[in-house]
Amino acid sequence: MRHMLAENLVAAEAVDDYLAAQEQKSLLRFLTCGSVDDGKSTLIGRLLSDTKQIFEDQLATLERDSRRHGTTGDDIDFALLVDGLEAEREQGITIDVAYRFFSTPKRKFIVADTPGHEQYTRNMATGASTADLAIVLVDARQGVLRQTRRHSIIASLLGIRHIVLAVNKIDLVGFDRAVFEQIVAEYMAFSKDLGFASVVAIPMSARFGDNVSRRSGETGWYAGPTLIEHLETIDVEQDACQKPFRFPVQYVNRPNLDFRGFAGTIASGSIAQGDEIVVAKSGKVSRVKRIVVSGGDLAQAVEGQAVTLVLEDEVEVSRGNLLVATTARPHVADQFAANIVWFDEQALLPGRSYILRTETDQASATVTELKYRLDVNDFGHVAAKSLEMNEVGVCTISTQQPVAFDAFAENRATGAFILIDRLTNATVGAGMIKHALRRADNIHWQSLDVTKDARAAAKQQKPAVLWFTGLSGSGKSTIANLLEKKLHASGRHTYVLDGDNVRHGLNRDLGFSEADRVENIRRVAQVARLMADAGLIVLVSFISPFRAERRMARKLMGEGEFIEVFVDTPFEECASRDPKGLYGRALSGEIKNFTGLDSPYETPENPEIHLQTLGRTPEEMVDVLEGWLRERDIADQHYDDGGGI
Repeated sequence: MRHMLAENLVAAEAVDDYLAAQEQKSLLRFLTCGSVDDGKSTLIGRLLSDTKQIFEDQLATLERDSRRHGTTGDDIDFALLVDGLEAEREQGITIDVAYRFFSTPKRKFIVADTPGHEQYTRNMATGASTADLAIVLVDARQGVLRQTRRHSIIASLLGIRHIVLAVNKIDLVGFDRAVFEQIVAEYMAFSKDLGFASVVAIPMSARFGDNVSRRSGETGWYAGPTLIEHLETIDVEQDACQKPFRFPVQYVNRPNLDFRGFAGTIASGSIAQGDEIVVAKSGKVSRVKRIVVSGGDLAQAVEGQAVTLVLEDEVEVSRGNLLVATTARPHVADQFAANIVWFDEQALLPGRSYILRTETDQASATVTELKYRLDVNDFGHVAAKSLEMNEVGVCTISTQQPVAFDAFAENRATGAFILIDRLTNATVGAGMIKHALRRADNIHWQSLDVTKDARAAAKQQKPAVLWFTGLSGSGKSTIANLLEKKLHASGRHTYVLDGDNVRHGLNRDLGFSEADRVENIRRVAQVARLMADAGLIVLVSFISPFRAERRMARKLMGEGEFIEVFVDTPFEECASRDPKGLYGRALSGEIKNFTGLDSPYETPENPEIHLQTLGRTPEEMVDVLEGWLRERDIADQHYDDGGGI
């Protein structure tokens, strides 16, 4: 019994020692990328096999799956270890990003196997966002391809500074040194301006293991490391502790009146008790009183540690703010330039409103200008009005309130963001901030003494924006014009913004492409907001075909000020009326991008007022509108702002 107890104690100590040893190992995150069928999944499978990460039952399953789905004859198809989706196994391609963990006596690794097909480039960007190193695979028979360049550019944009150029399937070209050197020379020439700190080229055969974990006897001309040797020894640390202190506040911890701390994970730099810090957005300065962790207090904490900071002063700090070093502050701005990778099937359109989310903060944002699209073949700049799915571009972004950030090249944690669609909540793009716009530092809000309420009170009315939307010929302008006449006759202060009229002046430079339609509505919405701020009742008569832009306009207005009026007239009725002759020209092909025909109209989902026009006169619908406004005290003769007017 004592003997068994002693053996158990020894075993427990061995487990503890093993776990302690694992804790001390450094972690390398890397991804594999490249074109389709370059052998990415096979390479990862080989790494898992050579590092003894496959159990016997997994090996038996792999042998069975290799006979059923494999592409290597009687040999084990290591790619099937990673290609977990049935669709991937049947097609022999990688669709999703697959993450795997393995370790060697010297290091721990997390590897992301990313898709090679161009339509899954956004998945590759997901895998690259946390990687320290990228293995770019090239089929020795094919050389450097378009997708090789695309993935290398995205890796560079996403802050990866170390590349392994894995010239795979070298066995299929007879281990030819000249082929290897030609591919290396071509890749080096292409990547010289991408800012990589190191590019190490290795000839290998992932299928047979040459130069993966063992040195190949067929490449005596190659004197460099095997892949495993290089991964075990490369130093990818960018000395994050030497970077300025950055602490994104994730949670304000106040369990009682005696404790108020700010919880989060240190993104970069280090902090010690007594250090002076500043709240990034407000500029308020304080000192660190305590650094609290689960086991007690620390004298110092460094990058990567999750801590709670207690400050000496009761400064205002909320989730989304940054606590930073006083001597190296981040940018705080509402306009900046950024690289962006577009994920969504619907193109990125300047002027459209999205939700921008950083590591802990978020704000409403608009892409104000698409400067250019990046050509993945030569890194050239291509003029573009939109970004399609999987395309990469450079743009300027404006947020509704300032955000704190660093340039992505200086700090990946505080310089990255995603864009989210307001309606679907889907992530539609990933961005890397380049720099704040200088014009943002020169523009500040000017405080004005006369307020919107004061202007409205002088007019004895409530400001409002009636947004008439519907197809061309639906009757929007007719109804808006008649309503303004009645409101004006009753003493109301109004203005009509009509689609055609505005295009003679403010928007005369815009066409009818989807991008121009978005910009058309953005400008008009800003004008309507200013008019409402002046205390007017504004009647906006625009087709405004997209829900996203109508939502953007709504968010610009005050609570209850935006009134969506859906003038619902069927397409056939509008075409039969054809007051401007546009339907006839569009149906004959003379006019392109015509709403309701070859350009979509997205009907309002929950308009405040739904006017179904068939069988009703414009005067009848104006009566409905006027009654609706009176019920809500918008069109009444007397308006009380709370001050007795």
